[in-house]
Amino acid sequence: MITYRTAKQCGHADYGWLQARYTFSFGHYFDPDMLGYASLRVLNQEVLSAGAVLQPRPYPRVDIFNLILQGRAEYRDSEGHHIQAGAGDILLLSAQPGVSYSERNIGTTPLTRMQLWLDACPARENPLIQHVSLCERPLTLLASPDGEEGSVLLRQQAWIRHVELAAGQSMTLKIKGTRSYLQSIHGGMEIDNHQTNLISLACGDGAFIYDEQQIRVRAHSPLRALLIDLAE
Repeated sequence: MITYRTAKQCGHADYGWLQARYTFSFGHYFDPDMLGYASLRVLNQEVLSAGAVLQPRPYPRVDIFNLILQGRAEYRDSEGHHIQAGAGDILLLSAQPGVSYSERNIGTTPLTRMQLWLDACPARENPLIQHVSLCERPLTLLASPDGEEGSVLLRQQAWIRHVELAAGQSMTLKIKGTRSYLQSIHGGMEIDNHQTNLISLACGDGAFIYDEQQIRVRAHSPLRALLIDLAE
């Protein structure tokens, strides 16, 4: 089964220095029916103006996944770690109790990124900060529980894949686990599970996928998307 949520249905924020779209309840935006999806707690697209700073703050025990789409950022934690990253980079922060984290746009242009939070298994410890660069190919594994294919390590049974297709191209995506979420970053697409009517997603829309073994995606226009597979 597939259901969808449009970008217009999501929460929005505009603070001048920060503009954001929230798929799930976050900050001032609260929807009792949208508190997360399995272990996925947060899925935000955020734009920070040049020089903007997110002041140091602690986080719950989550993996914070950042895909930078535009600009450059610097991340620091209270343990003395810091790293800089730019467009096409993936940063994973393994939030720990008692550790605070900050983020700063160090470029002269807006910083645009996708940010996901996933609940972390309490028995697993990973490096506090992980950093890899996105490979340009139609399907790339970005994050996984085992670090497969050079992906960053998650403390959860979840897999994050990046899909990139030209207009008119299509791809069959095999689904791991019982639940997945497909998020359009840029461009529109058509989803077919060979059981229901075709579902069309525009830029910024997302789809909840339940108990499917595979789906077929066809790009209406140049497409970038994230497929998040969730085992629980």
